Amino acid sequence: MEVLGAALGAGLSALAAGIGIGNLAKGAMDGTARQPEASNDIRTSMLISAALIEGAALAGIVLSFLLVIVA
Repeated sequence: MEVLGAALGAGLSALAAGIGIGNLAKGAMDGTARQPEASNDIRTSMLISAALIEGAALAGIVLSFLLVIVA
């Protein structure tokens, strides 16, 4: 049962990260289309936000697998 919970947690973490980064990229492209002169600032903000989202997703996946090892 622990393995099922860990697999579900890791899968949901990866899915949420994919959705979050997709929405982030959509917003960045919309912003760049509206103000092309601000593309460098938008790109920098997007990369920082994407790194934070990936870090949270990685933490969720690692914690899910640690749950299997500890339990």
